[in-house]
Amino acid sequence: MCMLRACTFTYALADAAAVRDVGLQAARGEFVVLAGRSGCGKTTLTRLLNGLAPGHVAGTLAGEARTAGLAAGQASVGDYARVVGSVFQNPKTQYFQGNSTDELAFACENAGMPSGEIRARIARAARRFGIEALLDRSIIELSGGQQQRLAVAAATMLDPAVLVLDEPTGNLDADAMRALHDMLARLKKDGVTIVAAEHRLAWCADLADRYVVLESGAVVGDYDAQSFLQLPAERLRSWGLRALDMGGARARVREKIDESRRRSAGPRDGAPVLRTRGLRVGYRRPSLFGAKTPDFARDVPDLEFHAGRIVGLMGRNGAGKSTFARTVCGLQRPLGGAVELDGKAANGKALTRAAAMVMQDVHYQLFADSVRGELMLDATGAGEADPQRLRMRCDMILGELGLLDVADRHPMNLSGGQRQRLAIGTALMADKRFVVLDEPTSGLDLHHMMRVGALLRALADRGVAVIVITHDDELAATWCDELVMFE
Repeated sequence: MCMLRACTFTYALADAAAVRDVGLQAARGEFVVLAGRSGCGKTTLTRLLNGLAPGHVAGTLAGEARTAGLAAGQASVGDYARVVGSVFQNPKTQYFQGNSTDELAFACENAGMPSGEIRARIARAARRFGIEALLDRSIIELSGGQQQRLAVAAATMLDPAVLVLDEPTGNLDADAMRALHDMLARLKKDGVTIVAAEHRLAWCADLADRYVVLESGAVVGDYDAQSFLQLPAERLRSWGLRALDMGGARARVREKIDESRRRSAGPRDGAPVLRTRGLRVGYRRPSLFGAKTPDFARDVPDLEFHAGRIVGLMGRNGAGKSTFARTVCGLQRPLGGAVELDGKAANGKALTRAAAMVMQDVHYQLFADSVRGELMLDATGAGEADPQRLRMRCDMILGELGLLDVADRHPMNLSGGQRQRLAIGTALMADKRFVVLDEPTSGLDLHHMMRVGALLRALADRGVAVIVITHDDELAATWCDELVMFE
């Protein structure tokens, strides 16, 4: 169903090839995992398989790439859409509609299906993914994980022969990952070929038939599942791959949650940088006669965030974690209660001045025309006026993030994981009282997850209160001092 033969692809204006001399085959009903470090070429291979490159994504292709009989660079994206379902690393980039049900219907409407058939397919997809509660909702009001689940459901609406996924679990909680696993198991049983670029390997270990490992754009290993699972752990770590068994990390997460609950019930040392009292977060939408009623509301237990501590916020998709983050950063008004900064009730402006936030969708906060320029935009808050010292500070941070070699590249030409690290770098350049990071390790390999954790530790050690929203059990178990579960 999928075949790459001696494929080399170079993006327009790029100095070097993103993938080099890659060969790959995936048979009908086979589940193939593309693994490797962030920026190794996994996303580029998915674009060759779903027809986006070299037609929609400009570049030069040498070699042959075929999927379900369609040749990359020859068949149109429309031809591919009928037989290949795609789920991108950032689901927002693939939406065409503002309403979730309309999004599910979109591909079927384009295919000219009768309305009755479309409604039946929507109902079937909703049951398969357990997303009945997401129907007829505004997509922009869904959480990142809910948007990802909707994107996967939408990709299956035309019953594709091939499904290509790029980091499909980046924003999913454990329950959503299990739902995705079960859905893909059914699709595989039905003969659908599945190719998934993924860092988190544990959730699909029992589904994968083969693992293709890439480094610097080249294939360095092609293993059947049995051979791959027998490789030494040191070999997997050297490739930046995540754990195949998450039992230990999840046990440590549960321990930290219990420890944090006991700590919050007793006296704390020192005054908190940030505290919430009777906080209610959410958003309202206009109704008849101009009145506004809560469309989403969540009561948050009183929380404290202290300098020098990394606090992880965990919980299901849609539990209100991102809404809470926007509220304490002053980007959104609370529905009730108060947020205190250094013991005093703070308004939105005061909170915004004291906070740095790394958003879940980092492309919304990248504005400059180069990676170095992006960090220099935040130089005014870094407490340093000397241009040369600012440049040195900027390059030091880029080096810590593994981005110094792409310092002159445009941010939109980076991989998803590289853009995530760049957004973290902008927070590191600013001199803030507290930093909030929303899923900072989605799309990151093991090496860069650990590097991000070390950077968060360095931030905390400088007296910053660090708040991390995450579904990443490895990050939470290894780097967070406290964990709060949003029920």
